[in-house]
Amino acid sequence: MGRIRQTLIKRTAMELIKKYRDLFTTDFETNKRILDQVAQISTKRLRNRIAGYITHKMRQIQ
Repeated sequence: MGRIRQTLIKRTAMELIKKYRDLFTTDFETNKRILDQVAQISTKRLRNRIAGYITHKMRQIQ
């Protein structure tokens, strides 16, 4: 079974996908770099978790 993601991660990721949907891809590394540019996230761990969730959602969309 997988881990359950926190509401903060899901909410932030969904807001960013709505704003910047055309920038995000299905590649985790690319999404990490894009997050550095478009959002100010306090920690590296939080950035990685949000990027992972965005990657997961972008794969579901396609």
